[in-house]
Amino acid sequence: MTTEATTTEAKGTGDSLGTGRRKSSVARVRVRPGTGMILINRRPLDDYFPLPQQRNAVLAPLVHTGKTEEVDVSISVHGGGTTGQADACKLGIARALKKMDSALEETLRDSNLLTRDSREVERKKYGLRGARRATQFSKR
Repeated sequence: MTTEATTTEAKGTGDSLGTGRRKSSVARVRVRPGTGMILINRRPLDDYFPLPQQRNAVLAPLVHTGKTEEVDVSISVHGGGTTGQADACKLGIARALKKMDSALEETLRDSNLLTRDSREVERKKYGLRGARRATQFSKR
């Protein structure tokens, strides 16, 4: 039983957690010292995000802080589409890095990586075809 207690304690040390949100996507990020492995929903980064712009968004906090090869990142993300999920991962990684090393906060803040993008989809209004689109005008 003592080995189980020590393994759970050792497993939790050195991990930093961060939560990122964008549109309707939520990403829970765990950053720990390692070799640069990134897993998103237990899949490699290249498999989960095929587009380079989405991969670059996820990697942006690591590139700006120079931690690309120094930490392992494990992400659980759900909701929304791929772009929202990529930006949620970006914010979660930035927050976890800030929690891991508070000296990185200035670099992350200067790169605008700690700011949550608060834009959401506007709700549809009654009598309209969308949020603002009216029905087609008919003269006769």
